[in-house]
Amino acid sequence: MEKSLLSGSNAMLLLRLLEEKDMYGYEMIDQLRQKSDNVFELKVGTLYPLLHSLEKSGCLTSYEGEAAGKKRIYYRITPEGRKQLKKKTEEWSEYASAVMHVMELTLE
Repeated sequence: MEKSLLSGSNAMLLLRLLEEKDMYGYEMIDQLRQKSDNVFELKVGTLYPLLHSLEKSGCLTSYEGEAAGKKRIYYRITPEGRKQLKKKTEEWSEYASAVMHVMELTLE
């Protein structure tokens, strides 16, 4: 899938994952891949700058934890992050609906 179609939705997708539970970076990459049937395959170089940006904006907090005997940095969604997720989800829904309406008109 074309990367420009996906780039704007990455923050929304990460916030949605973290709404379910706290996760570390590679876990998020794996969950996105699994839940999207391999459509979303974030690279580490894309993921971590996005996580740091979301943390800086107050949407996430991070803490050190352990998984499989290794220290990991876990990310947790904040109340501000939940608010932004709601807003982004509404915007995405409106956008997707508009695209579908245009596509239906084009296909007729």
